Amino acid sequence: MKHDLWRVAKLGERASRTFDEAALRFLQESVGNADYVHRVLHVKHFREQFAGRKLESLTRDEIFDALPQVSRKSKQVTPLANGTRNLYLGTLRAMLNKAAHEWGWIETAPKLPNLAVANKRVRWITREEAQRLLSAIRTEWMRDVAVFGLATGLRQANILGLEWSQVDLVKRRAWIHPDQAKARKPIGVPLNTEAVEVIRRNLGRHSRFVFSRKGKAIPKWDLAQWNRAVAVAGLEHFRFHDVRHTWASWHVQGGTPLNRLMEMGGWSKYEMVLRYAHLAPDHLAQHAEAVTIWAHQSEEVTAEPRQSLVA
Repeated sequence: MKHDLWRVAKLGERASRTFDEAALRFLQESVGNADYVHRVLHVKHFREQFAGRKLESLTRDEIFDALPQVSRKSKQVTPLANGTRNLYLGTLRAMLNKAAHEWGWIETAPKLPNLAVANKRVRWITREEAQRLLSAIRTEWMRDVAVFGLATGLRQANILGLEWSQVDLVKRRAWIHPDQAKARKPIGVPLNTEAVEVIRRNLGRHSRFVFSRKGKAIPKWDLAQWNRAVAVAGLEHFRFHDVRHTWASWHVQGGTPLNRLMEMGGWSKYEMVLRYAHLAPDHLAQHAEAVTIWAHQSEEVTAEPRQSLVA
């Protein structure tokens, strides 16, 4: 340490910092972020691998090798999807970039590109399936939250944390503050008739939060009860986040422009709403006629080939 301090003082070298120092500062600066809990989880995992290491000694390959491989949330150990591993990667990338560009602790940060993720189908359900699901939910507060999610497309955390100060029933609107939104931007939420009815049913049940359970704030979602309702409704692999996908899918099928949907859903990138564009290609119908087989041929020429083609 004395040697390192001498090199800093006499040679002007950058003082060495440890992974632990960077992790502590990063988490201190992350307090209040919507994803703070996840950042703590990710940093805790990497600290098991890099505790005591000099920050500038971390290499790209070491970081990728240190990514978690399996999920232990359930009783069975299952391989961790690349999408989830990318979340861990994103947290460490943010920390190292801060160390390089804001704190001046390291000269450069290793480049950490995301792992390839398979493009999966957007999971959504029909209105009939949604009605079956809501009928299968026996607890009123959970049913109200689900209905509100289908009506507004808000994320679960935003619904459970929605306060009366964020609702205007007269003008039929609600809003999510920047520090509550995933994209860190405010979201204006127009309330349709079903959303207004849900809010009115909950008037007077809690002094602060719109949705409550037995007069108390809801600490977390009842996943076990949700999964039972999904099974009773005859659905498969339907998470609460798929309620948001369903809301977006219904909007696109109903003709809502993608730029408006992007604004209503609080997405930060246009690519996020393009996932739903294929559900309503009506605006492309006129262009489909540009490649019809018989459009540019006379009746005399087309009569015989048309028969042979069918044959």
